[in-house]
Amino acid sequence: MEIVNLRDEPHYLPQLAQWHHAQWHFLNPGQSLSDRIAKMQAYLAGTLLPSTLVGKVNGELVGSASLVSCDMDTHSELSPWLASVYVDKPWRCRGVGGELVEAVMALAHAGGYSEMYLFTDEQSRFYEKLGWRVWTQEVYRDTPVTIMHATLC
Repeated sequence: MEIVNLRDEPHYLPQLAQWHHAQWHFLNPGQSLSDRIAKMQAYLAGTLLPSTLVGKVNGELVGSASLVSCDMDTHSELSPWLASVYVDKPWRCRGVGGELVEAVMALAHAGGYSEMYLFTDEQSRFYEKLGWRVWTQEVYRDTPVTIMHATLC
């Protein structure tokens, strides 16, 4: 798998927006696919925060993971965050997600960060296998979530 920055391959943005909207629309009620596409334009700006890395195999988009300054408006004091980790269904359980997460962690570390956060509603075991630790559990936008923390080295 090749991992590239979305800003270098912006033609993948509409597909990513579709995937992300289908997966997480319940966390952003009232947000349309068009709204998500517009919001994701920020990933093309060339800044570290936000950044999206995409995985591709033979030119086929297979997944993504993002680095954002804040992913939960209830925890603006925490930064940066791993966000939008998504792997297309045919590519799941093949190591794609882990590679994308590790690439974002390396990107954050290279950018001078020593720690980062994420929240998940159902994948805490996946992240624990990658070295993340539970920070707390709470309800966010009517959804029980686990907030996790990782130390970058």
